[in-house]
Parts: sequence; C-alpha cells; structure tokens
Amino acid sequence: MKGFKTIFGVLATASLLFSFNASAQENNNRDENGKIVRGAYETNRALDNTFITIAGGINSVFDDSPAGSNPTDPSKYVLGKIGFGTEIDFGKWFTPSVGARFGWHGCNNEPKIGPWNQATEMQLPWNFIHGDLLWNISNAIGGYKETRFWDIIPYMSAGVLWIGYERKGVPNKEDYKNIFYNQEFCMGPGVINKFRINNRISAVLDLGWYISREAAFTGEGYYDGVKDITASQHVASGKYISFPTATFGLQFNLFKTNWDRHSSITPTIIPVPFTLDQYNTLKDRVAALEAENAALKDKIAALEAENAKYKNLLDNGKTYIYQDGNFVETEATVATPAIVYFDRGSAKISDRELAHIEFYAENALDSDTELLLVGSADKATGNAKINQKLSEQRCANVKNVLTSKHGIAEGNIECQPEGDTNNIFDTPAKNRCVVIRIK
Repeated sequence: MKGFKTIFGVLATASLLFSFNASAQENNNRDENGKIVRGAYETNRALDNTFITIAGGINSVFDDSPAGSNPTDPSKYVLGKIGFGTEIDFGKWFTPSVGARFGWHGCNNEPKIGPWNQATEMQLPWNFIHGDLLWNISNAIGGYKETRFWDIIPYMSAGVLWIGYERKGVPNKEDYKNIFYNQEFCMGPGVINKFRINNRISAVLDLGWYISREAAFTGEGYYDGVKDITASQHVASGKYISFPTATFGLQFNLFKTNWDRHSSITPTIIPVPFTLDQYNTLKDRVAALEAENAALKDKIAALEAENAKYKNLLDNGKTYIYQDGNFVETEATVATPAIVYFDRGSAKISDRELAHIEFYAENALDSDTELLLVGSADKATGNAKINQKLSEQRCANVKNVLTSKHGIAEGNIECQPEGDTNNIFDTPAKNRCVVIRIK
C-alpha cells in the first residue's frame, strides 16, 4: 500500500507541475499587451459543453489503523491488494473553469480482513455513486484556450458507497453467513488530467482518494461462525477506510465544445448636465427658431400663390410675357446653334471667333443654360489620332471661354470631341470647328 501511495503522489505532483508549465506557455489567450484574458463568456445552452467519460484502472482499499498485537481486538485490520475498477461519468461545464459531473465508480478488491494474525482473504466488490464539483485550474489561471493540450482539473467528490463482500474459500456461505452488505457516505478529493486529442475527444487520467467510515466494510458479521464483529464496535472506534484510485480512459465532448467571449461594449458617455439658466436660454432659442420657421412657411405659401399666374406662359405654341399687370402675346425667339471656326491644325480661338462667342453668350445664353460642344477636325489633314486630339483641345478651349468669361456653369457644358468622323460640311475649312448646341 505504501507503494500505491508513492505512485499516486508522484502522478499527482507531475500533473500539477506540467499543467502550470503548459498554462504559462499559452500565448493566444492574451491581449495585445500580453495580459491574460479570462472572459467574460457568453452563457451556453443546457446541453452545450457536456461530456461523457468512460475509464478503467487500478483501485485499492485500506484501513489507516495500525495492525495490533491482540488477536481479539476487532479494530486492528490489515488490508491490501490492488483491484481493477471502472468508471462512467456525465458532466457539464458551466464556465470554462467551473463544472460538475455525476457518475458510477466500481471495483472488486481481494483484501485480507480481520485481526492481524487471523486475517482472512475476502472478496470486496464496491460501488460508489457520486457527484463532483470540478475546477479547471488551467483555464482559471492561464485563461481559456480551446486548443490547450493538457488541462489540470481538481475536484471534490461526495456520494454513497455500497459494499457487498464475502469471505473466500467457505463451502457453504449460507451456513456461515459470510455475505455482508453495507452502505455509507463517502467523499474525497481528486484531480483529472485531460489530454486533448481533438475538440470532441480527450484522454483523461483521473486520480482520486475517497474516504468513508470503517463501518462501511466491517459491518455486522460472523467470524468462523461466531458473531464477534459488530457494526457498533467499529463505528465507536472512529476509524476510517480509504479508497485510492487511478483510472485512464476517454472523454467525449457533446454538442457545442467551445466558449465565446462577450463582444466589447462601447461605454456610454453621459454629458455634463445643463444648468437651469443654460436650459432656459436654449429653450427660448428653440421657440424663436420655431416661430421664424413658421413665418417662412407662410411666406413661401404666399409666393407660391403669387407665382401661380406665371405657370402657363406657353399655351398652344404661343408665348406670353407679363407686362403692366397683363400677359401679352409675343413671338418667341429660339436660339440657334453657334459655330466657332479654327485654322488648320490649330486649337487657338482667334479674336474674331471670340467676338462671335461673346455675342452668342450675351444674347442667347445665361448661367443655367445647358450646352453641348461638338468638336471636329477635317479628315483631309493629318490622321485620325491627331484629329481626335485636336477636336478635344478645341472643345476644351471653347468651354474655358464660356465658363471663365461668360459665367456659364461648368457642370452645364458637355464636350463631345468627334475628331474627323463627323465631316458633314462640303469643305475642309468648315469642318475645323466646334458647334455650340443648346440642349
């Protein structure tokens, strides 16, 4: 049994040291300043982050009472031997660090039980139905990381222990009443070492140490046909029995297996409250603006009513002007296109053509007039590429004169340079031009 204690202690110590080292090496669960991030995490559904564990391993049972020299003292017992046990658990993580599980742990040991010099080998099957509170220390200290390879999970277990045992080698069990059945409250600490295989499966090494009253295994029975062992004797002795266990198996994660952190929330900035005087000043200003707005609405309505009589200046192709309070029919003048001519191979506007543009702008155009400038070059001179560039320059120069000298809005002028593709006139000289059209 001393060897079992030594093995158990070494495994537990190694697990803790390795887990702390693994947690210290985590780096993708830290913020930009290297500080560990521990949440907060969103609450998952009822069946998310649940798991089932199936494991098997070695178990033992022993009494911490020392072996005595008095063969008639029923409180001196010697227990030994290691048996094979199995464990099945179902659990859930409520946060990345806190969880719970419940399950069954069973084993069949063959200890020697009785006074030290009269010990009899026994069959000792025991079953432990338990609930455990889990604490994932790796996530609590090192921050949650789904891909961490090794997690260390201490726990505290409590539940009911059932023991049904019998003395071995007795030919007639009923005659000697060698079968005993007891149940006791049992509890103890443990530590789970979880090794990640993938997000659904992990290998687990579970080290536990359960403790119950000694009465759980002594009970009330017979020794060599004599009723010399009673439950009351052992309860009164105040002795305890221990069940160290070490199991290894697989854990299967169910449904959603990870945790999502809450997204950052921008704090609300609360403005400094207004003083009463500031509030009254703003209130008066708002009232004045509302009154001004109402007056403007009335003025707009009056102007719309006044302008209503000017809406029908065109009727059946006739044009009317408002003169001396009456509409007088007049002949409408429609502006015709204007043409600006250029010298061969040149985009420069001559003084004579500038005068033509000025006359046209003053008599037929205003700043809101929308114009189309169609640029041309004669195909008898140069090539298509040169002529296209020349027509672009001619359009640009005419547009510049109209906008800079005659106030035509730049957005109202569209240029359409066509190179030598639109030679509609009969002589080359006429095709070296820009036609100004009113849209």
